[in-house]
Amino acid sequence: MSLKDKISDDLKQALRESDDVRKRTLRLLLAAVHNAEIEKGGPLDDSGVLAVIAKQAKQRRESAEEFRKGGRQDLVEREEAEEAVLQAYLPAAMSREEIAAAARKVIAEVGAQGPRDVGKVMPVLVKQLAGRAEGSEISAVVRELLAETPSS
Repeated sequence: MSLKDKISDDLKQALRESDDVRKRTLRLLLAAVHNAEIEKGGPLDDSGVLAVIAKQAKQRRESAEEFRKGGRQDLVEREEAEEAVLQAYLPAAMSREEIAAAARKVIAEVGAQGPRDVGKVMPVLVKQLAGRAEGSEISAVVRELLAETPSS
C-alpha cells in the first residue's frame, strides 16, 4: 500500500470517527499531494509524498510561531495539532550527530575541501535525508564541518 493510499484510508477512518483535526489536516494534505502531482505531471512516489508532508509540517510549524508572536493561542494550538497529525507520517527526525555522520560521508564522496564546496555537498545530502531532517539544520551542519576542513 502506498503512502498516499494509507493517508486516504486514514481520512476515511477519521471521517467515521468524526475526528475533526485529522479530517481537516488529511484533506489539506491530500489536496497538497494532488497539486504536487499536477505540477509534476504524474503520480508521486512515496518519497515525493513524504516531501509534501514535510513541507506541510514545516508550514504548520512556521504558522504556529507567527501566531504565537501575534498572541493568537487558539490558532497556535490548531496549527500544532495539525502538525502532530502530519508528523505521524514522517520518519523519525535525525539527531544532529546522525546528520553530521551522513554529511561527513557525503563530504568524502564528493571530495569537498572547504566552505566554498557547500554547493557540492548540499544537493546530495538533502536528497539522502529528505523528510528526516530540515534543510536549515543540514546546511548548518555541513557549513560547520566544512569550516573545520582546511582548504587546500
